[in-house]
Amino acid sequence: MAKAATLASVAMGKRGRHRRSGRRHPPQANPSATPRSHRQAEPDLLYKTRQALASPEPLDLLALASMLVSVVDPRSRPPFERPRPTEPQHVERDQLIASFLDVDCVETSALLAVLREMINDEILAARIRRELSTRHYPLPPWLTMLPALEIYRTVEMTHVLRDGNNIIIGTRLATGEELSAVVYIDHNLGTVAKDAFIVPESIADLIDFMREKSDDPDTSWNDIDRADARVRLTDAIETGAITFPPFETETWPAARPLIEWLARRLPKGGQGYERPEWPAPARQDLMDRFFASPLGERLDDHDHRSLLDSLLWFGSDYGPGDPLRWSPTAVEIVLSDWVPRKIVAEPVYLSKLPELLRTFIRYCHHERGIRAALTAETLHAVDEFEPGYQHTIRAPRPQGPAALLARIGALDPDATWALPTLEIEERSYREIMLDALRRAVGDEELDALDDQPLPDEPFDWTDVPDDIHARVGEVAALTDRCCEEALDVEYRTACRRLLARIARCDPNVFRRKSRDDVSAAAVCWIVGKANHLFSDNGRMLVKDLMSYVGLQQGGVSQRAKVMLRAAGFSDEYYGDIHLGSPAFLVSSRRRTVIERRDAYQAMEDD
Repeated sequence: MAKAATLASVAMGKRGRHRRSGRRHPPQANPSATPRSHRQAEPDLLYKTRQALASPEPLDLLALASMLVSVVDPRSRPPFERPRPTEPQHVERDQLIASFLDVDCVETSALLAVLREMINDEILAARIRRELSTRHYPLPPWLTMLPALEIYRTVEMTHVLRDGNNIIIGTRLATGEELSAVVYIDHNLGTVAKDAFIVPESIADLIDFMREKSDDPDTSWNDIDRADARVRLTDAIETGAITFPPFETETWPAARPLIEWLARRLPKGGQGYERPEWPAPARQDLMDRFFASPLGERLDDHDHRSLLDSLLWFGSDYGPGDPLRWSPTAVEIVLSDWVPRKIVAEPVYLSKLPELLRTFIRYCHHERGIRAALTAETLHAVDEFEPGYQHTIRAPRPQGPAALLARIGALDPDATWALPTLEIEERSYREIMLDALRRAVGDEELDALDDQPLPDEPFDWTDVPDDIHARVGEVAALTDRCCEEALDVEYRTACRRLLARIARCDPNVFRRKSRDDVSAAAVCWIVGKANHLFSDNGRMLVKDLMSYVGLQQGGVSQRAKVMLRAAGFSDEYYGDIHLGSPAFLVSSRRRTVIERRDAYQAMEDD
């Protein structure tokens, strides 16, 4: 569903439906028999529900209900956004369910039958049960027997470098249909659930398929106690839900309510993830062993011991908590973010860290028995990220609290930071927020900004090389279709402008092998992120927008990074994307910027 604020009105649409009254109406005999000519006129949600009911796969209806609960979940709202009078109000979960209770039809009955099980509210569930007992629509047997669902097996998929785990849940409905859910828990980001998907397959078949596809000697598959799976899933989901920026994929957080429901059906009393204990004496012993080894003895001096102490701090207190287990992802975090942000020291000192890290990785992997191929991959990551690290430690940069504010978009990450801890105190909240708006529209555009709609303009082929016209035209056709079906003319113009800029600035993007649908999805995603399409009041889910260009699965963020770089924009973003020009912003987004500009300018500079 595109807009959370319209869900209640969609559910309570009148065309072809009847409201509750003193007189009962007979049930509909065939929920899928509505003529095609009437489908566009009736509420979209009811049509999608009817399609799900007609599907032989129970997952279609379960996924639809999960998505609805996710949209009205307060955890999905941006934590720093304040509602404005000009915006529609958030639809609450209870309001949504009340609208289904108020509309007596087979579609709302089916949704209520799922929501009764999926919501974690006994009082509201009892109210739904009472209402459904008065309705007599012919629902699928699996749906009427949903409370008898059985979770019979849980498996944990683990890689030897321990960046994260997949927990796989095997589920069987009372009528025999099988479902399997896969939840990815990322340890590098704080043991958080950040993605999940559900398939209509048995867990045995799914694991066989995943084993065949991965063919990885470093991955293990182990059955775990179902109670342990419950606490690990619950803790990781709760931590991920309060993490900012929020995690968003084509299936997350839309699948979160369904996963939480399955987790509640697991037994209680299990054990969560236990971090290894690395007290100070144990870390000191590891440091002494390393510097006494043939690998580390040549580096045994004050600076390298101090730097290794920092690496052990990261290894034991962050990620999976094992300072002897280094992965390419951990290397990227250390060199691209953690050391430049955390360690305040001169560049001549910090510049020694990459070579120390290479040597320490070799030592650790030898001690842990990690395969040589994985060691080579991890060392390659040091080579890949060292140039950026060496540049960063020699440049002014935000550190500590300032870095955190920059990561969430409250401060300009490219600003000059001579004394980062004092800079926050010297800059007022008013100036911080105005600077964030300037990044969105350009330094010179903020005061002159207007909210006139973007014009309906054709694609500008000026300076686009002839040899890429066909490729660019295919991508443009897909972005046009997406905007025409899901959005509006303004978004189409913004996407055309962005695509033309990419093609002019770096034609090689379209000369290299790539998928046109992924490129189109990336363009729409960039423009959507720049206009807060996915964050303001849950207006649209990423996966819904992607479906309009024919992309059913697979992320677009990596392709988006390529295109942002090609167009001359920063490819580093934390929640928001700033394109620095109103030419790419639709009128509603510019109107919001104007309202905030006026509010911040009216504040006391204090």
